[in-house]
Amino acid sequence: MKIITKIIIMLLVLTLTACGGMSKTRKNEIADKKEAASINVQLASGYMQRGQFEIAKEKLLKAIEIDDGFVPAYTTMAVLMNRLGEVEEAEEYFVDALDIDSNNPELLNNYGTFLCQHNKIEEAKEQFNKAINNQLYETPHVAHGNLGYCMMKSVNPDYVLAEKHLRKALEADPKMRSSLMAMGELGIQTRRYLMARAYMQRYHAITRPSSSSLWLQIQAEKALGDQKYLLKLTTQLLDDFPESQEASKLKRAVRR
Repeated sequence: MKIITKIIIMLLVLTLTACGGMSKTRKNEIADKKEAASINVQLASGYMQRGQFEIAKEKLLKAIEIDDGFVPAYTTMAVLMNRLGEVEEAEEYFVDALDIDSNNPELLNNYGTFLCQHNKIEEAKEQFNKAINNQLYETPHVAHGNLGYCMMKSVNPDYVLAEKHLRKALEADPKMRSSLMAMGELGIQTRRYLMARAYMQRYHAITRPSSSSLWLQIQAEKALGDQKYLLKLTTQLLDDFPESQEASKLKRAVRR
């Protein structure tokens, strides 16, 4: 009887050891798949930066083939398809990514940005709000800023809602450049030129002027009647960005 008991115990130990070994092997296989998929996504991103879109697509399809649950492969493919003008296909990849990880706040924010870009405003707002309300999202101010900009740039802009979310973004990060620019533009659009000036001054205090930022402040200074500063800004725009669209707008305005 004792011999039988010992045999049973030995078999049990061997079985558990074998299961443990299989589990470890399985974990290694999963890790290897994710690493291989990640490498292909990184390669695809590099090809995209160089404008080699076909090779990038091949690498992303390979990543999905290796690991069909690797979210970055789907999101990167969505970005690529969008860049190529394949909007419906891009959205399908975003939806596939959300099917895998529906509570990923960064994914929700990126999908909202995509929807806003294609004027699907209500759907975009829904995705941004899901991201904002996700307690695990470490940077909800990013989604606030994107939602605010979306509300301002839509076909039927909602400036009140846009300002609400842009201010929330800047409360969390006072140096958030995209939201400072958006508030400057919002000031111009709503004819609050002192506000526009203030936000563009804040923007220029933390980063080098761009043709777009200079043009926004030029509009504010023109409305406020500060001729001296207006001359300085227009000279800077024409000298530093002579081929820009904003320089062309300025020249047309001067001719008129």
